[in-house]
Amino acid sequence: MDHTRGVISESNDTAPSGWTHAYSGKVRDLYVPDLELLGGAHPLGDVVLVVASDRISAYDHALSPEIADKGRVLTALSLWWFEQISDIVDNHVVSVEVSTTHADGLIPPQFAGRAMICKRLNMFPIECVVRGYLTGSGLVEYRAAQAAGLPGQVCGVELPTGLTDGSKLPAPIFTPATKAELGDHDENISLAQAAARIGEEPAARLRDLSIAVYERAEKIARSRGIIVADTKLEFGIDSATGSIVIGDEVLTPDSSRFWPADEWEPGRAQSSFDKQFVRDWLTSPDSGWDRAADGTPPALPAVVVARTRARYLEAYERLTGQPLAQ
Repeated sequence: MDHTRGVISESNDTAPSGWTHAYSGKVRDLYVPDLELLGGAHPLGDVVLVVASDRISAYDHALSPEIADKGRVLTALSLWWFEQISDIVDNHVVSVEVSTTHADGLIPPQFAGRAMICKRLNMFPIECVVRGYLTGSGLVEYRAAQAAGLPGQVCGVELPTGLTDGSKLPAPIFTPATKAELGDHDENISLAQAAARIGEEPAARLRDLSIAVYERAEKIARSRGIIVADTKLEFGIDSATGSIVIGDEVLTPDSSRFWPADEWEPGRAQSSFDKQFVRDWLTSPDSGWDRAADGTPPALPAVVVARTRARYLEAYERLTGQPLAQ
């Protein structure tokens, strides 16, 4: 979880006893311990409570209505992936135990299933994006370079000619981005630009970790009939150990593009298990929304909400092999 940025706002959830609301982002709400109630220190150390809501966003806009069970899917899937990559990089999760008394500092019952108690990290100010397939903003950047008479490239990484929407890349590429505040736009940057922000050695380490996580996830997902086209990861420094730790969420339908492997066909928009369904509706004539004008998007129709919820649940069940716990 990015513990250093966000917008101060009201959460839809009432602040629970033992925790104080700090801020809300696009999807997650962050709480800090009520140290006075806890006797001056949290029993688990320097921690925060990260709660995944059912909110959904697209094109840097918060949308309505919410998607039921989305927060539970994001939390459960992140926890599952943290286990799958635990030998590659440590994660920020300290506990998912539910509180039995207001003074024990654990997860309040109203947040059970969609919250994690996490180490407070000093987050790197970049998003670590890995792409195994060309689509989205990467495709736009690739085509823009070609239109300017340059070799097709993404974030300074030169790619072969002849690629199209959905093309598999020769190897996964690291394409970092800036971290935007709510309502602003992330900006793709090169590895050199990332290094200028955080240092050459940390940038190279984040690149290597990100690609290793992606390659592990892509192999696991493909064995279960899902292509991980790309994913966004976030890392921070554990001040207690000085080590790099993966935080926020990992390999969820919010942070990744998941495609059904048996339907993959380069040259067209791919069917997906993520919020691409929402993006597609927003940019379709049916929504009546002008993305270029950047106005407030319309409310999502019931059919879009229902199908998005079904896709999130299917992604979880396909990847983990289990239904979402009730």
